[in-house]
Amino acid sequence: MSLIASDHFRIIVGLGKSGMSLVRFLANRGVSFAVADTRENPPELATLRRDYPQVEVRCGELDVEFLCRADELYVSPGLALATPALQQAAARGVKLSGDIELFARSAKAPIVAISGSNAKSTVTTLVGDMALAAGKRVAVGGNLGTPALDLLSDDIELYVMELSSFQLETTDQLGAEVATVLNVSEDHMDRYSGLPAYHLAKHRIFRGARQVVVNRQDALSRPLIGEGVPCWTFGLNRPDINGFGLREENGEKYLAFQFDNLMPVSELKIRGAHNQANALAALALGHAAGLPFEPMLEALRSFAGLVHRCQWVRELRGVSYYDDSKATNVGAALAAIEGLGADINGKLVLIAGGDGKGADFSALKAPVATHCRAVVLLGRDAELLAATFGDSVPLIRVKTLEEAVQRAAELALEGDAVLLSPACASLDMFKNFEERGRLFAQAVGDLS
Repeated sequence: MSLIASDHFRIIVGLGKSGMSLVRFLANRGVSFAVADTRENPPELATLRRDYPQVEVRCGELDVEFLCRADELYVSPGLALATPALQQAAARGVKLSGDIELFARSAKAPIVAISGSNAKSTVTTLVGDMALAAGKRVAVGGNLGTPALDLLSDDIELYVMELSSFQLETTDQLGAEVATVLNVSEDHMDRYSGLPAYHLAKHRIFRGARQVVVNRQDALSRPLIGEGVPCWTFGLNRPDINGFGLREENGEKYLAFQFDNLMPVSELKIRGAHNQANALAALALGHAAGLPFEPMLEALRSFAGLVHRCQWVRELRGVSYYDDSKATNVGAALAAIEGLGADINGKLVLIAGGDGKGADFSALKAPVATHCRAVVLLGRDAELLAATFGDSVPLIRVKTLEEAVQRAAELALEGDAVLLSPACASLDMFKNFEERGRLFAQAVGDLS
């Protein structure tokens, strides 16, 4: 049975991947709808016209009168809710919603919901791998990979969902079995009025959650929840009741739950303190979702990390090269600099810069001074980063990524690591962060 009234008219605003998943979902349920997009030629326009020629589609500037014909607008996460046409429609009584709200209403299996400024893709993938290793029929997606609505199936036993703040803005009641905000640091400040607004958007993930997972070392990850909601924690310190953390015995570090060691940190393929935190977060989420420890630990031992996320590229003359192109904000770069910096014998040569999205880079100054031999800067906001670092570390300015890799290789000593962790978006110079990472790996491969 449909969970939405089929006699009401809906408009999908935004025809990207999630918009097209909404088209399929509504069409399959016989719901009357149209599509609008601010772009003249949105990515999925040809597919829509080929597969659903009967659907009305309007491209270009949003028409408020057209939007007000709908009872509900399903807004793409790529479009800010502050867009004047959307605000005017909302003021006239049109409900603003999104694909995750529909997914939550329709999903029959428990949902593990994961958000955070950083590491959510790694943790989401890990929990999915853990569920597979435990023999569960699991679906993984949302902000990562497959759009949420395309995952819906009566066969699924567990959904593991990565959710962005943009997706959560249009989600009223997720009702997850277990929800977490892994961490909160400044991101998308070009879209939010400040950190409090961004924090509020993230915390919508906890609405209706039956259990929560909290980062003990990030106060902003802790939700305001009722007394009866079970709370599990993770952190890089010693765990206590209901906690996952690190314990040390005979000079060896272990991933641990409460007072028991689970496995040596040395058995992880992923490097750095930030990846140890990711492993602990995944264990906490999986445990809350009822997964046994043995298959979860098996999945951890075999996980080699995601591409462009502190991914080892090569070693040359005693120097390791890491691609962390996905570090498009300060928090992500901070995690990589501190995590990898503490995990190697030498120093880091950091490659940073790009489109800073209005962020404050000051949190990077101290860890860069501690862990970096030098910083190679490029891109639109290179000078903002330079002003932040001042004379705390040698700074080298370059025009291209290839030049950055060449200069970094010249500066690095044996035992050091060259780390691409830009703390910035890539769109000032590249198609996306994937292209930036790919070109970095290519330039590293060309070194001799």
